[in-house]
Amino acid sequence: MTVGVLGAGSWGTAVAALAAAKNDTLLWARRPEVAETINRVHFNPDYMSEFSLPESLVASADIKHVATNCEILIIGIPSHGFRDILEQTAASIPDSIPILSLTKGIEAGTLMRMTEIIADVLPNHPRSHIGVLSGPNLAKEIMAGQPAATVIALPDAALAEEIQTRFMTPTFRVYTNPDVVGCEIAGACKNVMAIASGMVSGLGFGDNTRAALITRALAELVRLGIAVGGNPLTFGGLAGIGDLVATCYSSQSRNYTVGHGLGEGKALQDIIDEMNMVAEGVKSTSGVLSLAERENVEMPIAAEVGRVLYEGADPKDSMIALMGRTAKSEGHGIF
Repeated sequence: MTVGVLGAGSWGTAVAALAAAKNDTLLWARRPEVAETINRVHFNPDYMSEFSLPESLVASADIKHVATNCEILIIGIPSHGFRDILEQTAASIPDSIPILSLTKGIEAGTLMRMTEIIADVLPNHPRSHIGVLSGPNLAKEIMAGQPAATVIALPDAALAEEIQTRFMTPTFRVYTNPDVVGCEIAGACKNVMAIASGMVSGLGFGDNTRAALITRALAELVRLGIAVGGNPLTFGGLAGIGDLVATCYSSQSRNYTVGHGLGEGKALQDIIDEMNMVAEGVKSTSGVLSLAERENVEMPIAAEVGRVLYEGADPKDSMIALMGRTAKSEGHGIF
């Protein structure tokens, strides 16, 4: 089976390397020189260049070639360019093949999840064949062969199980889950919460503060996820609390890095300029907040992240605002 991966960023490259262990794999890189380097010397010069890639992995700058010749399509394009790339490729994508999104974000304006964009651009594609791969998956640790686990969420259980076997390795464990909505909402929201966690660390606070923040962040994920049709149990799994914890605690997390810099008093644009990667939470926070407003869901942590990102609020003031909220019962925990 041939797997096609669109997007040669850090996670797209790591997933392509995983796929190449058991499958013929094609990786689309936007820049021809990147594709040529991968094919010639087997490393990505732009991302994680310290790791060797499988010699069987074939890179190409021809996106239509990759899409046309695959039997599973995986899309690792940042949310702000996701629709445009998909529209360019739509006519080349074979009918009925499974399509998995790696992107954890919300499209600005439409407030669509990535699988909704796929269904919108490919209206005749079976909805049961559109899903996500999501979990606590830091790309460098995956490439280093450290034990990790993920979730493939597809409505078609049999198809999910087939893909599951294609990605399982001795160090990468794959679970299935039919709840595409819940997995996507968790993935989009955890990026926002990772910025908040980074700010807490940048401000110099310790583990008590961060544990409290992550717990209440999970409550916000669950509220929004249930409101849009997700299964509450999903948020207790790998795509929920697993991904949230990894992203909120790791300095490898792009969104955590942004938050940490903000907490230290750095300007947002300066932080972004220093990074060679996209921090999805910077763009998707506005979408998450708009979605929460549409669904009448309270998300105070996300709201404070939005104030810091878009209004220039001081992270210290946001922490004071959160701690000064009206006292209430925890009720039924995260629910």
